[in-house]
Amino acid sequence: MTEPQETTHFGEQTVAMEDKQGLVNKVFHDVADRYDLMNDLMSGGVHRLWKDGLVNELAPPKSGARPYRVLDMAGGTGDIAERIINASVGYAEVVVSDINADMLRVGAERAKAWRYPAQASFVEANAEELPFADNSFDAYTIAFGIRNVPRVQKALNEAHRVLKRGGRILVLEFSQVDVPGFDAIYRLYSDRVIPPMGKVVTGDAQPYQYFVESIRKFPNPQAFSAMLATAGFKRVKHTSYTGNIAALFSGWKI
Repeated sequence: MTEPQETTHFGEQTVAMEDKQGLVNKVFHDVADRYDLMNDLMSGGVHRLWKDGLVNELAPPKSGARPYRVLDMAGGTGDIAERIINASVGYAEVVVSDINADMLRVGAERAKAWRYPAQASFVEANAEELPFADNSFDAYTIAFGIRNVPRVQKALNEAHRVLKRGGRILVLEFSQVDVPGFDAIYRLYSDRVIPPMGKVVTGDAQPYQYFVESIRKFPNPQAFSAMLATAGFKRVKHTSYTGNIAALFSGWKI
């Protein structure tokens, strides 16, 4: 008897678990050179303030007796890594990791013009099977990437594994708007404005339709906080941004 095939969502579609990563990779291949523009369209430009909030919450040290190492997962274009390194005045060492080579290409090229380019390295890797040793990093960050991972719990388990004891995870992700009235407006904007605008700007509406749909499929803050706790993280909390358009999650490996 054949075992039932494991499935997951790709936007509103149900797909085989093994197929999702390839579908996601194609989306990011198509938008790699304009990824930050995509986030501008999705958030009205406010994502830059949310990312600043992530780095402020992380508060990377500016000096210390040993290196301060950060793994920025799904960090392809490097905008989080650059913020962390600048906030540490060049002290933090950030490994920018992404499963998509096109995103890493964009980030590595941009890093050449950073203030501290030597503090970043770029590694192609799968969030579900990280090629790093246990207890390797002081912090793990991922911004607008976790919802694209086929097996989210597995990725969170891996994040816990590679963090040192006392290390911290910070996850920034789009969420479900929960402000009465504003939720209807944002849904209308997401459905009627973002995909057509994406087509005008990039020539293709499909990636933007996927991003809108993937946000709606992502667990609500309470459910995702429970997943962090299941992975072993303690003192889990989340902060809502801009009417819960996005949320910042934090947890510690203790």
